[in-house]
Amino acid sequence: MSRVTVAQSAGFCFGVRRAVDLAEREAAKHQTLYSYGEIIHNTHETRRLEKLGVRTAECTADIPDGAAVLIRAHGVTRAVYEELEAKGCTVYDATCPFVAKIHRIVEAESKAGRRIIILGSKNHPEVLGIAGWCQNAAIYESSEQLLQALDELGLPPETPVSVVGQTTLNRASWNISVKILKKRYTNCKIFDTICNATDERQTEARSLAGRSDCMVVIGDKKSSNTKRLYEISASLCPHVLHIEDATELGTSDIEALRGLTVGITAGASTPAWIIKEVSNMMSAETRIETNEDFAAMLEESFKTLNNGDKVTGTVIAVSPTEVQVDLGVKHTAYIPVSELSDDPSYKVEEHVKPGDEIEAVVVRVNDLEGTVALSKKRVDQLKGWETIEAAKEEHTPVEGTIIEENRGGIVATAHGVRVFIPASQTGVPKDESMAQLVKTKQTFYITEINRQRKRVVGSIRQIQQEARKAAAEKVWETIEVGAEYEGTVKSLTSYGAFVDIGGVDGMIHISELSWGRIKHPSEVVSIGDHVNVYVIALDRENKKISLGYKRPEDNPWNIFTTNFQVGDTATVKILKFMPFGAFAEIVPGVDGLIHISQIADHRIAKAEEALTIGQEVEAKIIDINDEKKKVSLSIRALLDGVDEE
Repeated sequence: MSRVTVAQSAGFCFGVRRAVDLAEREAAKHQTLYSYGEIIHNTHETRRLEKLGVRTAECTADIPDGAAVLIRAHGVTRAVYEELEAKGCTVYDATCPFVAKIHRIVEAESKAGRRIIILGSKNHPEVLGIAGWCQNAAIYESSEQLLQALDELGLPPETPVSVVGQTTLNRASWNISVKILKKRYTNCKIFDTICNATDERQTEARSLAGRSDCMVVIGDKKSSNTKRLYEISASLCPHVLHIEDATELGTSDIEALRGLTVGITAGASTPAWIIKEVSNMMSAETRIETNEDFAAMLEESFKTLNNGDKVTGTVIAVSPTEVQVDLGVKHTAYIPVSELSDDPSYKVEEHVKPGDEIEAVVVRVNDLEGTVALSKKRVDQLKGWETIEAAKEEHTPVEGTIIEENRGGIVATAHGVRVFIPASQTGVPKDESMAQLVKTKQTFYITEINRQRKRVVGSIRQIQQEARKAAAEKVWETIEVGAEYEGTVKSLTSYGAFVDIGGVDGMIHISELSWGRIKHPSEVVSIGDHVNVYVIALDRENKKISLGYKRPEDNPWNIFTTNFQVGDTATVKILKFMPFGAFAEIVPGVDGLIHISQIADHRIAKAEEALTIGQEVEAKIIDINDEKKKVSLSIRALLDGVDEE
């Protein structure tokens, strides 16, 4: 009997699984989905996707105008995006997030005027794609090639150099190359872009190969990361088989494994079903055993998860679109960002980090591919129902985020549960838009729950009413004539303005709004204005408050007497004519009379013979009647040679 160990990291990586899932989803929506290049380097998987309607195109010329196009996991050059946009294509980007990050790095570094060095396979699509996001990138496949090229170039030590690597690059090769570059250039920026999953896969392969008599490496011959696994295994293990599927594992190969310690690993683009086929074939033909029954171990690693199952896992990777979770089984589990929270302000990087333990619910299982889609917000919803129900029973407030507006009201999410708040309960006046509440946090009461229909109704208005009632009680406890408040204008009538001074409404009579004459309160204030008012009268029995808005320091007469006295000259504006003269504005709110005898140095029959409405003239103040608030003016007194007497 033999001992067989299957690498835990064998099979689809995060980026590959993401690309395949996206291809499946979009292929179901489109009659034909064009993939720019092979989605992943695995012939079997490519053929399977072809049956679903995914057609591989080697260049943009092979893609019809307006077609649906999937960008492969390896990524493409900027030029490809521009060509597809020019053709009017709908693009679905399956570029691995870790590869897309390299694109952003080289683009920024190149724009900064730095030389870009890419360590990786020159003709690999990932490397070609990276090179297409910067200017004049230099690509080196080995440390030996790098050293030779640098000697030939003879660049000065201060040359600004930025270095990235293919995500599946051999870690040992990367380390040697980086050491060379650091010694050669003093202005060298190193970006370690080797994927963590690649590191883990290669480290596990290295450990497994070191303690095995034979290694079986499963993966497409075109797969770069599978080749790396083969190279690592071959450097440490005397006998290594590189196969693409179970059909390449001959009877003689299986017989040769008897009595040996065997390690099995697989490339990042190898589907789980191929690994399972190989393992099943070995088990059936040779009855290979491990320290635990191999078949049982295999079933455990591929055990089926059911939709609705609640699971707990560890976060192993976070991208802008998904969170990858280790469930301790063979399935590659992930949570789309949309399934993390209903809160539109939720930021993944602030709430989820690698190493965090996370609870989720299984929403979709693909046993064929060994992937499972999870939802965290559904777990939150399950817990949230209990919190929501308790809040209704105990009549306690709930805080939630408003996520949308509809015809009948708004929708909030609280503790993962959707809560409908009718328009009448939003607290927003009928003539105002409820859209102002979207994306804001609000506190509300739960007024109705129907768990079978998953219907929850809430009320912001009840919270506001209670708060207003409490505030009103506090105001009535302390209010007195002369007290000053900052209030908000709530409504206007022909006779005044109603102002909320903190839970209680008071009225400013129109006569108290302005020192001058006004026809309507809207000439002075508008609904929503914040105003400073003071109490001029109280009726506690009928709960009525009269407010003042005019202030003594704003009294036009006070302003006038502070700035002018008899004998002063003022620039005045002619307002209207009378049979006995003309009235002119001295300061806003204070007029003076220019008697007809004081308009000119000669006799005139009426004021309009010498003046016009709106005209500004210089006039002398010849009398001030403080008791009657009247002012007499004279233009004649300022004319040369004329005595005001």
